[in-house]
Amino acid sequence: MIDVRHLRYFMAVAAERSFTKGAERLNMAQPPLSRRIQEMEEELGTRLFDRNTKPMRLTNAGHLFYEESMQILQRVAQMRAAMTRLVAGERSQFAIGLVPSMLYGPLPEVIRHFRKMSPDVNLSLTQMTSLDQTAALAEGRINVGFGRVRLDAPGIQREVLQEERLIVTLPPGHPVSFSGDPLELSELAAFPVIVYPRGPGPSYADQVLSLFRDHALEPQSVLEARELQTALVLVAAGAGTCIVPASIQHPGRSDLIFRSLAMEATSPVIMSHRIGDTSPQLRALFRTFVELYAEWSWPLPKGLLDQLTPVKEVCGKAVSDFHQGRQLWGLPAGLRIGTTR
Repeated sequence: MIDVRHLRYFMAVAAERSFTKGAERLNMAQPPLSRRIQEMEEELGTRLFDRNTKPMRLTNAGHLFYEESMQILQRVAQMRAAMTRLVAGERSQFAIGLVPSMLYGPLPEVIRHFRKMSPDVNLSLTQMTSLDQTAALAEGRINVGFGRVRLDAPGIQREVLQEERLIVTLPPGHPVSFSGDPLELSELAAFPVIVYPRGPGPSYADQVLSLFRDHALEPQSVLEARELQTALVLVAAGAGTCIVPASIQHPGRSDLIFRSLAMEATSPVIMSHRIGDTSPQLRALFRTFVELYAEWSWPLPKGLLDQLTPVKEVCGKAVSDFHQGRQLWGLPAGLRIGTTR
């Protein structure tokens, strides 16, 4: 059975592209290392290395196994570090789960701001689907999740922070890439479409496919990618087009072309947390959104404001009026309150 030790063997050989150098890196003999890798390949039912090239190269299966192994080893390292901190009682823990597309939007700035506000909090980030976030919240593995799928679950509260515009990414030279005009779904449906993430739904992939079905369209073919980065690699390789959030667009990329959709289509940015969580860390995160939304002149979702201005007794007087609530919590004077579409 493959375990963490075997993954480290594989990663060492992949990094050195040689069994001999990999063994030196691991401070072990080469024959046992070769046997361990061969046993892994037999268990997986496929070759991980092309041994006919000098230096060795990873096969397609090897590349996929490399990505998965890296994530597992990183997660193991995070768990060990978290356990060490917990035992030592160094700092309070705050875990965030997020879908990968969040890293392209304003969330990194939110996290930077949060860390400045809460320097004594040990913050950890874990990529996971919206569906997995719901389970992780219920089990206490994360404190807050950022996803794109509206999921109702007992004990979980959702706040829609934004409705993000969707666009199309295509490979250079694609038949519909030459015009700068917004693209119709019917144009995209005539070619293969790449969706992500692959796995149990509901997911962002279901949102994209629903766009086509709502207009009585079916793509020529649908290729499922494990996650966003893989989908973008497939697009760049010419495997198809992909509908993505607008924040993914990067003008410096020469291997991808981005086009607007002719129809208005959005994907929600959703923050999820446990109902009744009154921890200072979560309240600090709410406060971070309030301050940054005011700075960006974005309307603050009413649901988020409700988390900060509950009806409560202050000096024997009920505070339910919005302006009193604003003064109580020190909300920015220029803050606008709105609803998401």
